[in-house]
Amino acid sequence: MLNLLLVEDDLDLATAVVDYLELEDIQCDHAANGLAGLNMLMSNDYQAVILDLNLPKMDGLTVCKNMREQGIDTPVLMLTARDSLDDKLVGFDSGADDYLVKPFAMEELIVRMQVLARRRSGQVKRLTLADLELDLQQKQAYRAKQLLKLSPTAWKILETLMRASPNPVSREKLMQSVWGDEQPDSNSLKVHIFNLRKQLGAGDAAPLLQTISGIGFALRTSTE
Repeated sequence: MLNLLLVEDDLDLATAVVDYLELEDIQCDHAANGLAGLNMLMSNDYQAVILDLNLPKMDGLTVCKNMREQGIDTPVLMLTARDSLDDKLVGFDSGADDYLVKPFAMEELIVRMQVLARRRSGQVKRLTLADLELDLQQKQAYRAKQLLKLSPTAWKILETLMRASPNPVSREKLMQSVWGDEQPDSNSLKVHIFNLRKQLGAGDAAPLLQTISGIGFALRTSTE
């Protein structure tokens, strides 16, 4: 079942969309303003978001821009009453993945959301935590501006943990994300975590990679 978020201040339209999606066996949460929508995106894991352009408290472009700056790569379908090329280019520059002009057919909304939900957004280019930075395009990681020497597997582990940060990732989910169904023995993960912790903690750098007893691992600062 798809799990979506609709951020729309027109309550009649929002009710119609949520009800229609439920008939299609799609779960859809709703936020009535941009600030509430951004907070929900930061605390929940959605497969895609339907985001109105004109919203109270925080407009859709600002919500989208804040999402991407926070490293949230949930695909975004922007709803707008404006169909000009310039308006769409501004939206794409803010991090939107697709546009749908009001009024729209529900059938088209369903098809577009199904396509978007199959992939992560390509709009996020960097993830940051304290002085740790991941360049997703170049697949390089830096701590305090110093390039880390990571194996491809260590990179996958680090990226998975960074995308979830500050929330923990279970050992099972981490192994599935990195190796898929062809998983090695459990010692392999231990070795990679040990080496990754050494890379991240070189010199006087504050520790970021934490073991969460009974759960798994998390990337977080000491204040989180």
